[in-house]
Amino acid sequence: MDKSNIILECHNLIQYLFFAIFAFFCLKRKKLNRRKRRKRRFIYYFGKKGGITMNTKFNFRLGLVGLFVLAIYVSGSNAGSDEWSFRGEGVMGAVGSVDVRYSHFKVPQTENAKKMSFTAWRGERVHGHLALWTATDAKQVRLSVTPLKNKTGDELPSSCIRLSFVKYVLADETLRTCGIRPHTETPVLVEDVIDTASQIDMEAKRTYPVWVSLDVPPDTKPGSYTGQIIVKYEGGGSIPFDISLKVLDLTLPAPSEWPFHLDLWQNPWSVARYHRVEPWSEEHWLLLEPLLKMLDSAGQKCLTTTLIHRPWNGQTYDSFGSMIKWTRLGDGSWEFDYTLFDRWVRFGEKCGITEAINCYSMIPWGYIFYYYDAETGDLESVTAEAGTEIYNGMWTAFLTDFASHLKKQGWFEKTVIAMDERPVKDMLEVVSLVRKTAPGLKLALAGGDHPELYDEVHDYCFLINHKLDPALIKRRTGQGRPTTYYVCCTPFRPNTFTISPLYESAYLGWYAFAKGYSGFLRWAAFSWVLDPLHDTSFDKWESGDTFLVYPGPRSSLRFERLHEGIQDYEKLRIIRTALEKRGSEAKVYIRKLDEALARFDYPPGSDDDVLNSIRHAKDVLLEISRYIAEN
Repeated sequence: MDKSNIILECHNLIQYLFFAIFAFFCLKRKKLNRRKRRKRRFIYYFGKKGGITMNTKFNFRLGLVGLFVLAIYVSGSNAGSDEWSFRGEGVMGAVGSVDVRYSHFKVPQTENAKKMSFTAWRGERVHGHLALWTATDAKQVRLSVTPLKNKTGDELPSSCIRLSFVKYVLADETLRTCGIRPHTETPVLVEDVIDTASQIDMEAKRTYPVWVSLDVPPDTKPGSYTGQIIVKYEGGGSIPFDISLKVLDLTLPAPSEWPFHLDLWQNPWSVARYHRVEPWSEEHWLLLEPLLKMLDSAGQKCLTTTLIHRPWNGQTYDSFGSMIKWTRLGDGSWEFDYTLFDRWVRFGEKCGITEAINCYSMIPWGYIFYYYDAETGDLESVTAEAGTEIYNGMWTAFLTDFASHLKKQGWFEKTVIAMDERPVKDMLEVVSLVRKTAPGLKLALAGGDHPELYDEVHDYCFLINHKLDPALIKRRTGQGRPTTYYVCCTPFRPNTFTISPLYESAYLGWYAFAKGYSGFLRWAAFSWVLDPLHDTSFDKWESGDTFLVYPGPRSSLRFERLHEGIQDYEKLRIIRTALEKRGSEAKVYIRKLDEALARFDYPPGSDDDVLNSIRHAKDVLLEISRYIAEN
């Protein structure tokens, strides 16, 4: 039993004990004289006045209620015990749905299918979901897959298919508003971590999901391929699952060629703290490389860099440091050391993140700026709002020097000074200052809808709830200005929290295409909490709000479905262009596509509305893909 299960079982045990003790004391009756009985009476006050006086007779009734509630808890924990055995002996399994998270404590509700079918483009990644369960303990459960072959002997090697056990983590069950939250409720176990374990031991009466990722090589010959997934366990038992893959004569470009502007912020300091290594040591760089490459595989365009200490004033478990050292000299002038900044940028380029360098921030949360005193060597701070004399003085010195440095490195054109949810009056001060001191240096903002910034901000990302004029989005994207949207601790739906339905992650890419956005932003790729592989909750935000991938690195179901939605965005872009070139014969498909996209709106409606929208749209995309591939 892993740490997450132990914590949850302890929570449940505490609840059982509470109701048992409550019932015991309420049912305990003694012969008391009238005076002592009065003393044993007690009052629960509600407000300053009034209350309910409860005597021993009433206590007895309360005791019965306590026993009744305890019985419900115990029976609930044992519910379905017979069902585990009824579904079969040994390890059982079935093909599940990629839209469903399966409970660890219930027999999965599936159709017991043993065949997994895919239709894919060349260069596409597709996903499947298996559910394994057992009525008795099973040891050394492991997974294998055969190559996929067609009738002429062509094959996709088994290395194209990744089989991963899915690990459960704790999460808050209730979504709350943004900000500090009390952890007073019992957490829930949620499947999310795509684990790296090669085999597991299965506990009796538990479900263990398996995630299947199939990457179709771009040079695959179109046609039908078949193979098998085999689940084996100690004692010689095995379960075969058939795989059927139909490869269409269409090719999805490599992620580096996708126009989709993906911006998932990176926090290197979180990686160092979790793995207990010195920040920026050689061990640290080795840990960072696979994480950045994982983002690159989804089409990541922006490298997150910091100009100052704590640009967000500590909103994450691990605060961001500065990649540039500011030193104030004795005569009041400034000196800037770009050593770490330069190495990080080159490292990002090596990992495939080459399009944009996003630098945070000229307007930090709290307006506090840190620097080193050249004479004492101490880290000092100054508070200065945008537009003040102190602010303009220090930033004029920096921007002048920074622009010169960027031009020498060849990075000036792709660097943006980025701000996050800052007041428009501060943004206008920054716009004015940058124009004067570093003309041509671009700006980025994730935040509110401010018309006065439409033509000033190069990379403008709007919160999903803003209703933008489609003409504005079209004009900005036509000018080559990234115009994207984001979700954060809000809204509740659609989102990528640990407990968010999986189809919501895929929905985000479709929403971007439907509204004409050029991409999507999420404020944290890996700003990990204390122990993310066991508990994803955080005292400031929703569970899972601050990260999409786990230490290891390990992907998540949320990240893979987000990747899927971005793939769909690129496929939509390609088929839309293909349909428009075909003239009148393709009008019926254009109409179908437009009708499917019209269902993506904000607010999105109920969970069923979101699920039905994404499933219908994917069916339409598949139908049109087949039409284009075959005609």
